[in-house]
Amino acid sequence: MGPMATPNAARELRAEAEVDAPAEHVWALLTDFAQLASWSPETVRMVPLKRGGLRVGQWYLGINRRKGFVWPTRSVVADVVPGRRLAWDTPSSGAQWVWELEPVDAGRTRVVHRRPVPSRLTLGSRIVAPLALGGNEEHADELEHGMATTVAGLKAAAEG
Repeated sequence: MGPMATPNAARELRAEAEVDAPAEHVWALLTDFAQLASWSPETVRMVPLKRGGLRVGQWYLGINRRKGFVWPTRSVVADVVPGRRLAWDTPSSGAQWVWELEPVDAGRTRVVHRRPVPSRLTLGSRIVAPLALGGNEEHADELEHGMATTVAGLKAAAEG
């Protein structure tokens, strides 16, 4: 665990970076889910399950992997503010995933990726995390590290 890490699976997870690119460009990359998955250590794929593109209420099938374990999730888009905010809920785990973009100055964007404190850990995540993912606390630490890796991939692509 890093010096700022709290031994608590229910803490907010967070990763952020300042990107030398305008928010519109960062948004275009962020919402290209095939590319986003290529930067994430855990997300393999996100596939829309309904018509209508990226919108509140859209469902995505997520394919995730960790070590030798692969599992599906259903995510429901909870908020879309183009160029500024994207959030989706994952009912199977009780988690919400939030991306926030904020223009800092001419052509720079602050990117914040958060998993707020879950209102509850679902029965599935209480069973699956200890058995397959090494425990909720260990998985939370790994998720936060993976979030930082994903943010770094987004930053590199936006600045590249």
